[in-house]
Order: sequence, then structure tokens, then C-alpha cells
Amino acid sequence: MAPTLHLLLVLFSVFSLSFESTPPFKPSTLVLPVQKDSFTSLHVANIHKRTPLQSIPFLIDLNGRLLWANCEQHYLSSTYNAPLCHSTQCSRANSNYCYKCSSRARPGCHNNTCGVLTTNPITLRTGVSELALDVLSIQSIRGSNPGPMVTVPEFLFACAPSFLFQGPLPKNVQGVAGLGHTPIALPTQLASHFGFRPQFALCLSSTTNTNGVIFFGNGPYYTRPGLDISRQLGFTPLTISPLGEYYIQVSSIRINQKPVPINTSVLSKNKQGFGGTMITTTSPYTILEHSIYRAFTQFFCSQLPNEPQVTPVAPFETCFDARKLKSTRVGYGVPSIDFVLHKQNVVWRMFGANSVVQARPGVACLAFVDGGLNPPKASIVIGAYQLENNLLQFDLARSVLGFSSSLLSQRTSCANFNFTSTP
Repeated sequence: MAPTLHLLLVLFSVFSLSFESTPPFKPSTLVLPVQKDSFTSLHVANIHKRTPLQSIPFLIDLNGRLLWANCEQHYLSSTYNAPLCHSTQCSRANSNYCYKCSSRARPGCHNNTCGVLTTNPITLRTGVSELALDVLSIQSIRGSNPGPMVTVPEFLFACAPSFLFQGPLPKNVQGVAGLGHTPIALPTQLASHFGFRPQFALCLSSTTNTNGVIFFGNGPYYTRPGLDISRQLGFTPLTISPLGEYYIQVSSIRINQKPVPINTSVLSKNKQGFGGTMITTTSPYTILEHSIYRAFTQFFCSQLPNEPQVTPVAPFETCFDARKLKSTRVGYGVPSIDFVLHKQNVVWRMFGANSVVQARPGVACLAFVDGGLNPPKASIVIGAYQLENNLLQFDLARSVLGFSSSLLSQRTSCANFNFTSTP
């Protein structure tokens, strides 16, 4: 054999072995940018779905049971499929209902497929939807660097009827992305498909012109200039309801590090006997049961004796002249609010950036809402405004919530996650 030919064969063998031994990329962390809607103050993520891929805006619903989309208008995809009734996919979605559709076949309308219930989290209107499969693509990360887009070829979701999109939803939203702890919610399917830990972290931006982020999978979570926020977390038990919703225990409330005089028995359980304090992204502000709200607002005002109240702006009842409140790195200079959790030394602290909102020019209001005597979900429902610039890590394997309190106190924010350089 000629020396040149022999050398070529050797090089080809080396390159072939090198190529064959390179394992496929298996991400341990995925990332999804999230933007605050200026009209509703809710949070939206653009998720890549269908074939060819399209960027579709979805409302983020922390407690949602699945991802559902509007398929009645302009749903074009060559990879759409609807699993047959009683199939394995239907069992995974806990669907025991055989779906029927009287109009012509199209995405969301086939006979002998699976029906699942979908609920608009804002209006609470419910409809029966067709369970479906299609491509979903999401960006991976390597440490703090961007990784390639990775794909779930058969992601389970629901094709919802268009009437569910009526109501005060963010503009152009075409679906709802559920992050609840259920078999076909977004975090569960991503963890199952890629084989990483069932865990996700939520960090919402406080402004409409910068993105927050959701991480799926393992940390650490770096912000500029190379700060690992996951090292700053406190931890508390996470209670998960039968519907996959997230609750924590708030044992008492302090304002200005002084206890608020409330009936703490109201905090312990809700009507269904679990949880006590619910966390949500679909309520713009924290909702308090009426007796808690009255004691809370009165005590807050007592800690600002030199700040007279002004005419309130709905839905708030306690408002101040914003020009007379000091401005600090962590928002308005008002007394801190502590949610004391399962132990007295485990405290979720809220500064002015999460407790007081500018309701209109010159008017700053306490960003909490009266939920009445019989709130439907819990005595306290922590809303999106109180979550902004806080990193929340939902460890579903251990049923533990990690929380950072305001990142502004650490001179960073949810808009500062760095995917461009390794610390």
C-alpha cells in the first residue's frame, strides 16, 4: 500500500473514532427569558413551538397544570399530532375523557382523542381541550454561557378553545405555560425528557424593557459581575396541593421588625386543609384575608407617622405622596416587611421595591390587596409584584423552596443574569 494512502486511511480512522465517541449534548440547565407586560403587569415568555419553529407568547402561570395554546386560528405545523383516547399519553395527562369534535378536522378538533380541562387563570373560565403533541424548542446554557437550542419532539400540551382567551390577558398572548407540579407541566416534561433534576428557578424583572428569566434544571445561577445567587438562598418547606399548586407556611408577619397583631390561626390552613400561603404569578399583587389586611395596613401606617395618606388609587386602599418618600437602592424608603416562615429565623424580607408601587404619578401605594373574609385559595396569596427581583428556586424532588429576598440589596437584579462569560 502506498505510504500516502496508508496515512489517509489512518487519519480517517482517527477522525471516525473521534466523531463516534463524542456523546450527544445533554443539557443540565435550560433557560427561558420572561418579560413583564406593561398593561396587565403579568409576565410572558416566548416559547418556540411547531414545525417550522415559531416564537409563541405564553402567559406564565406558576400553578398551572399544563401548557395550553390557541389552536383555532392559524395553527400551522407539520409535526402536530393528537394521541388517541386511552393511549399512554392520555394516561400520563390523567385524561379519561374521549374528545369529540363536530367541525372539520384541524389542530384541536379530532374525534377519539383525549380531552383535558383547561382554565384561564385570570377569569377562571374552564373549557375542554384536545390533548396534543408537537415540537417544543428551548435554549440550553453551559455554566453561564449560552448553549444550543434543544428540542422535545413530542411535547404534550392542550389545544384550547378560543373563548378561553377572552378577558384581561397580556396583548398577543396565544397560550398559558403552566409550571405546577403535575405530570405534563412544563418543568416536569423538560426534566423527564432531558434527565435532569426536577427543579426550576423563577426570577421576574420589575420593568417592561428588560427580561427576567426561568431556569429549568440545575444551578448555579450567575448574575453580573459573576455573583452566584444560588449561594444566597434561604430555604423553607414547599407544600404542593393535589392540583399541583405551591404553598409555603407563613407563621407571622413583622413590619419594621415588629410583630403585626394578627390572628395567626388564620395563617395556618386554607379551606382545603393544606398550605396557608400560596405563591402565584397570575395575581399582580399580594392578596391578604380581610382581618390580616386591616391589621397589616394599620400597623404599616403606624410605622410611618409623619407620612399622611392621600386619596387611594384602586385596587389599593393605602396610598402616600410619593414625592415625600425617600428613594433608596431597594425602592421607596419605607419600613421593611418580614414574612416569618416555618422558623423564627427564616424570614422572607420585602423592601420598598416589593411593598410600595407607584400607582400613578406622584402617588405611591402599599402594594397589597384586600381579599375579603373568604379568599378562594389561601389567607395570603403572594403576587407577582412581591416576587420581582427575587430569585425563587422550586426544588420539586425535595419539596423545598429557596428564596433570595430582593436582589437589589445585593446590587443586582433579575435582569442581570449573565450568559455571555464564565465567572
